[in-house]
Amino acid sequence: MNDKTMDPKSVVVALDIGTTKVCAIAGAKNEYDKIEIVGIGTVVSEGVSRGVVSNIDKTVKAIKEAIEIAERNANMKFKIVHVGIAGQHIKSLHHHGLLMRNDANKEISEEDVDKLIRDMHKLVLPPGDKILHVIPQEFTVDDERDIVDPIGMSGGRLEANFHIITGQITASRNILRCIEKVGLEVADITLEPIASSSAVLSNEEKEAGVALVDIGGGTTDITIFKDGIIRHTAVIPFGGNVITKDIQEGCTVMKDQAEKLKVKFGSALSDEIYDNRVIIIPGFRGRDPKEISEKNLAKIIQARVEEIFDYIFWEIRRSGFERKLIAGMVLTGGGSLLRHINLLAEYHTGLTTRMGEPIEHLAHGYDGSIASPIYSTAVGLLMYSIDNKELKDAAEAESIVTGEKDVFTIEADEHDNVGGDEGELGEDGNKWFKKVFTYTKEFFEAQPDSEF
Repeated sequence: MNDKTMDPKSVVVALDIGTTKVCAIAGAKNEYDKIEIVGIGTVVSEGVSRGVVSNIDKTVKAIKEAIEIAERNANMKFKIVHVGIAGQHIKSLHHHGLLMRNDANKEISEEDVDKLIRDMHKLVLPPGDKILHVIPQEFTVDDERDIVDPIGMSGGRLEANFHIITGQITASRNILRCIEKVGLEVADITLEPIASSSAVLSNEEKEAGVALVDIGGGTTDITIFKDGIIRHTAVIPFGGNVITKDIQEGCTVMKDQAEKLKVKFGSALSDEIYDNRVIIIPGFRGRDPKEISEKNLAKIIQARVEEIFDYIFWEIRRSGFERKLIAGMVLTGGGSLLRHINLLAEYHTGLTTRMGEPIEHLAHGYDGSIASPIYSTAVGLLMYSIDNKELKDAAEAESIVTGEKDVFTIEADEHDNVGGDEGELGEDGNKWFKKVFTYTKEFFEAQPDSEF
């Protein structure tokens, strides 16, 4: 796990700020295109409620501790982090975009597609909301529909359907404020369900149609893929914590005892409990111990998990892809570690279900604890951040090369006699030079965000 020979410049740090834990994970791609984990730090989260920062000081303390542990493991200092965002404030909407092109015979370029995407950022949203991601669905060129990639085609009218994900400005500001107080910079903010999908879903599943269900401590995130494209995203304000609360009230025990009961003895399907053991909980200060039936515990858990899956299935039906998910459903997140939860999911929704572990893209020799669904979001954020960094580095390298060419052209022409003697620029030459410089400057300033 700890590769001391790795170049610090290639190492990327991702930060998962969850309801139950804060996880900092550092890594980079090796020569085989696999992720090498060089450092990981996980601490209990106390300042986050349902995926949203509710206490700045407690969250700052947790982030600082997680980063320090990861730095010790990696034997290096971190300056920039890539952070995830989630919570019940996340919403999604669909919108249609249209671009009329001047020359129908000219090939559609990446710039045309980027212009359509930039237009989506001009949408009027409810006060306090901001756009986090704009995801193209399918394109239409003139009357040709259902085009995945229109670049290189000819046409006068370019249309597209977009899936737009929004979140509250205050939620992202609070995350930024916490990370700034720790003394770190934020490279970008990514929606956590999108990150999780990178870690646990295969390309075949995304193509066939699959629903990723990430059951966290405070929320349950749903991401639906079909034809390799994100079709629907939703956040349900229920997670593992409500199950713990139900056990606490149903069995009249303390919160930490309820959590231990859920993790150690909990089952999502009471019919699968055959040997009905009795669990004994110590009493308070000389009081008699409390006896809890394992089957009764399972019934309390099953009632709440069924309610969560009711919401999940309602979202799947709302998306319109209920009968198109050939690959069924993939469960991940800490809440998916309940015994028999995959069986309950299949019985309750009728969709084939498997557990999602973030190991497919990891290099050999990783720590076994990272293979848990608990780390799906953290590993996914790391993968997403590494891919984004590679795209950004490639774009910067390309712009440097292009810039050198432009400078060379200007310098070559600068020594020509343009309206003056001995290589000096005349009035026309100065105008021409300023014009070219302005165009070149505008060209580079108008580059779209590499994330899109």
